[in-house]
Amino acid sequence: MLLQYSKNNLPFNDPSTFAELKWDGIRLIVSNLDELNLYTKNTNATAKYPELHNPPIPKGTILDGEIVVLDEQGKADFEATNAGFRSSKKRKPVVFMAFDILYHRGVDVTALPLEVRKGLLEEAVQENENYRIVRPIQGSTTDFFKLICQHGLEGIVIKKKSSKYEKDTRSWSWQKVINYQMAECFITGYSKKEHSWLLGYPDGVRIRTVGAMQLGITPSARQSMWPVFQAYKSGESKEHVYVQPLVRCKVKYRDWYKSGAMRLPVFEEFIV
Repeated sequence: MLLQYSKNNLPFNDPSTFAELKWDGIRLIVSNLDELNLYTKNTNATAKYPELHNPPIPKGTILDGEIVVLDEQGKADFEATNAGFRSSKKRKPVVFMAFDILYHRGVDVTALPLEVRKGLLEEAVQENENYRIVRPIQGSTTDFFKLICQHGLEGIVIKKKSSKYEKDTRSWSWQKVINYQMAECFITGYSKKEHSWLLGYPDGVRIRTVGAMQLGITPSARQSMWPVFQAYKSGESKEHVYVQPLVRCKVKYRDWYKSGAMRLPVFEEFIV
C-alpha cells in the first residue's frame, strides 16, 4: 500500500478517515509465517536487524510498518536509520513501528476494512522496546498536523477507515501530508549528468553549498535558466558547471542533514 500526496499537501477533516503520525524511516514488512523474514522494498533484511528477531507476535502474522532510529527526544532520526541500513558498522538499534496487519493467525486480512485490521493489530502485537504500534489520533486532523509541525516531525498520513490493503498500489485511500520547510536559495550551477541545479544558501557573508535539486523543476523553468547558465558561467569540473549566484529561488525541503546539505529539496518558484 503506497501513499498519495494530499491535494496541495494540505490536511483535511473527514469523518470517514483518521490520521496517524508519519514516522520518518524505512518501510519494512515483518513476516512471521513459518519463519521470520524482514523485507524492505528490494531486500531481505532479516540478517541486518537482529534486534527484531524475536517479534512479540504469534506465528501466522505479517505486519507493515517503518523502522526508525529514535533520538534522545524520541523523534525519528532518518539519517541514522538510512546510514544503518547502508552499513552495519556502528549501527544504532531500530524500532519497528507497526501501522497495519496483512496476515492474522495465518489468514489474509487485507480485504478487511482498515479499522477492523487496526483491532487485529492491537490483538497481535505485544509492544516492547523494539516493536510498537502506530495508533490513529482522536480529534481534528488539521489540529494534529499543526501540532506535528510545531514539534518538527515529518508529517501525517490520512487514511480511510474502510480502506482495504492494496499491495503495491498507490491509493487515494491513504494520503500523506508532509511538514516541508521553506528556504530561499541561490542557483549556483548544474550537474552535467543528472540535470539537477546546484543550490547555495545564504550564511552570513558567504553562500554555503547545500546540495543539488532535481525535483519540481519544470521544462519552462529549465528553459528560463539556460541563458543564465551560458552567460554567467564561472567555472567547471568533471561533473558540474558553476555560475555566478545571481538567481534566487524558493525551495521546499524535508530537513537538514548533519553534513549541512538539504534533504530532498524541491523547486517552488523563482524569486524576482
